[in-house]
Amino acid sequence: MKLKESIQVWLTNALNDPIVKMLAKNSHLTKIQLETLLIDILGENISGKQLKYDEKARLRLSKAKISRGAFNRTLKQAKENVIKSIYTILLLGYLGVFEDTTLDPYLEIANKLHEFMEAYKDMPNKSSVPDEHLKLIKMVREELENSLKKLSNPTEGFT
Repeated sequence: MKLKESIQVWLTNALNDPIVKMLAKNSHLTKIQLETLLIDILGENISGKQLKYDEKARLRLSKAKISRGAFNRTLKQAKENVIKSIYTILLLGYLGVFEDTTLDPYLEIANKLHEFMEAYKDMPNKSSVPDEHLKLIKMVREELENSLKKLSNPTEGFT
């Protein structure tokens, strides 16, 4: 399989993951920004070599040809959104919000997400998974989704 094909298969799988979809939907990143950021950060890890920005632009999933400049603008927007999110976390930490127990449900969700990812990674062959594993993953995913929906309700989280 060629480099472009293998990276695009990996990107497609990552972006179609139900947890990634849910988290991305509620993040500060558009789908295109997330895809661009993943190509920039992980493309070189997957390829095992340094990639130029015009090469990275060709790795996007879109069939339309994208210029290096358009790729770089999208990448800049994605990085700015990530930095703003980090500043938000730093601001809340500085103001002592994390010392308050109202964030405990968010930490519990983070732990559940970690457990979900560990369970998924430990599966021997994801294409021929026993029913118990599939049920466990579905249960954890649904619990995670429900918890996040509940916390995103204005009358719930941070109160």
